[in-house]
Amino acid sequence: MNPQRRNLIIGTCVAGGAAAAAAAWPFLDSWSPSERAKAAGAPVEADVGRLAPGQLMIVEWRGKPVWIIRRTKEMLDDLAKVRDELLDPDSKRANQPPYATNETRSIKPELLVVVGICTHLGCSPTDKFAAGDPTMPAGWEGGFLCPCHGSLFDLAGRVYKNMPAPDNLIVPPYRFASDTTVVIGEDTKGA
Repeated sequence: MNPQRRNLIIGTCVAGGAAAAAAAWPFLDSWSPSERAKAAGAPVEADVGRLAPGQLMIVEWRGKPVWIIRRTKEMLDDLAKVRDELLDPDSKRANQPPYATNETRSIKPELLVVVGICTHLGCSPTDKFAAGDPTMPAGWEGGFLCPCHGSLFDLAGRVYKNMPAPDNLIVPPYRFASDTTVVIGEDTKGA
């Protein structure tokens, strides 16, 4: 075969392939959820790989803040200390998936995933989760404070007794796509 003709055929094939890829890209890209669909409830991924112990990150799912906290060993140990002070320590009320009805209210004990909205009137609690915070009541073991009416939650999002909030913070459906990726809004554990 003539070398010029071979180069022409190869060049035409390459150009045709590039044109086909360029034409297909908008179609393939249309399969990913839009920002509007994500806000309406499409699953959201969060990379927790760089989340340091004791650190909180906030992602948005369905227009709500979802808190992801990498709890330290001390934070986990403090959960048992406040058990008798909690309204629903065993998470028997249905505001979490079945796999989160444990003391840590999570799949992996060190990672808490909760909707950061108070179950009383929908305010967003502060992230005063450090034990010993001088602005919190004496003996504070850490957790969250709702500034609207004073509801207190522990480091598993469980509400203390005699608070305006009637329930623990909500645990959304979630799963781990990998060791470092949490998918909020998808539940493969059967909730």
